[in-house]
Amino acid sequence: MSSQNFATTFVVDQTPEEAFAAITDVRGWWSGDIEGSTDTLGDEFTYRYQDIHYSKQTIAELIPGKKVTWHVFDAYLNFTDDPNEWIGTDITFEVTRSGDQTEVSFTHQGLVPEFECFDKCSSAWGFYINNSLKSFITTGQGAPNPTQDRVAR
Repeated sequence: MSSQNFATTFVVDQTPEEAFAAITDVRGWWSGDIEGSTDTLGDEFTYRYQDIHYSKQTIAELIPGKKVTWHVFDAYLNFTDDPNEWIGTDITFEVTRSGDQTEVSFTHQGLVPEFECFDKCSSAWGFYINNSLKSFITTGQGAPNPTQDRVAR
């Protein structure tokens, strides 16, 4: 696809290792029911929020302290005409040291404006990454639930 994937970046004072540990502790910052391991290369985990959103990911790449990529191989979104829009997309977190700070970059490769869910999904990701995950990294407390109702609409 020629359109730009959804991406966002933030900076924190914590180390790359601390940021990476928070990213791979998905239950601390993403809402819904998560089943399976979220921190080991090759493992699969399932995300489910009511009957609204389901996705199954495999951890396709994991470089400790630097990068993790989830490949979405099964998905269902009940608010789109094509409920399988996420299938075949990749969700990547890259962590780099920048001076005395750590930059966390998030990209959902394949989540593009042509997707019906782009507005809702990018809004939800924006919250989860820039608010919940960032808070989880900086304070040890994520805020995984506040957008659930907003995403459902």
